[in-house]
Amino acid sequence: MAIIHPQPDPVALDAGFIELHWYGLMYLLAFGFAYLLAMVRAKQRSDFNTEMVSDLVFYGALGVILGGRIGYVLLYNFGELIANPAYLFKVWEGGMSFHGGFMGVVLAMFYFAHKYKKSVFSVLDFIAPAVPTGLLFGRIGNFINGELWGRVSDSSIRYLMYFPQAAQADFELLQANPTLQAIAQNIHGYWLLPRHPSQLYQAFSEGVLLFIILWFFSAKPRPRYAVSALFLLGYGISRFTTEFFRQPDVGYELFFGWMSKGQLYSLPMIVLGVILFIIAYQKQIYDWQKP
Repeated sequence: MAIIHPQPDPVALDAGFIELHWYGLMYLLAFGFAYLLAMVRAKQRSDFNTEMVSDLVFYGALGVILGGRIGYVLLYNFGELIANPAYLFKVWEGGMSFHGGFMGVVLAMFYFAHKYKKSVFSVLDFIAPAVPTGLLFGRIGNFINGELWGRVSDSSIRYLMYFPQAAQADFELLQANPTLQAIAQNIHGYWLLPRHPSQLYQAFSEGVLLFIILWFFSAKPRPRYAVSALFLLGYGISRFTTEFFRQPDVGYELFFGWMSKGQLYSLPMIVLGVILFIIAYQKQIYDWQKP
C-alpha cells in the first residue's frame, strides 16, 4: 500500500512580521552545517583559520544561490528566459540546478584561492566533505515541497507515494496510458499514480552516504585533487543512478530513449573524477602533513 505525501504547510515558521519557508530553512541549515564542518576540518590543519572559513562559506553560499538559479534557467528553462528575461530573477517561483550551483561554487573557490594565494584544488579538497550535508537538506526541502517527484511504478514496494502535487502529470499519463488505471487511486477527488519518493533516495545517496565516504576519506592526508575527485565520482554515480527513479524534467526528451538531462550532466563529473584521481596519485602533492 502506497503512502500519500503529507503536504505540510510550506511555511515552517510564522513570526507575524516574517515567514520562514521550509526551503529557506533548508538553505540556512545547509550553510550552517557547512560552516561547522569546515571549522572542524580547519582545526585539524594549519593552512586554514577561522577568518578563511567564514569567507569560504560566504563565497560558497553566493556561488550556490547565483549559480544554482542561473544554471537552472540556462540548462532547463532557456526558452522561458528568451521569452521573458525577467524570469531569471523570479526565484520565488522555484528552480535551482545542482550543476549550475556546482559551477557557481567552483568559480567562488577560484576567487577565494586567488584572494588567499592558494591552489584552487587545495581549497576544493578542503571544502568538498562539507558539501553533501547541503545536498541532504536541499533534497529534504524538495520532498517537503512535493517537487521533483519520482517516476510512476507498478511494483509492490510499500514505500511508493502518491503526490497530490503531481495530479496534472498523473492525469496526462492516465490519458496517454489507460492501462495505468489499474494502479491509480482516487485521493481527494484526483486519480493519482504511485511514484518513487526519489527526493529521499537522493537525500540518502547524495547526502548521507556521500558525506560518510568523503568525511572518513579526507580525515587522513590525501594528495591534492583526490578528495575533489572522490566527490565528483561519488556525486556523479549517485545522481546518475537515482535519476532512474526520478521523473524526467517536463518538456525534455530522454537522450537515447532513456538518459535524462541530469544523467547527461553527471557523466562529465564521473569522467573528470577518474582523471583527477589519476593525477592526484601520480603527482603526490600534499597540502598538509604527508603520511
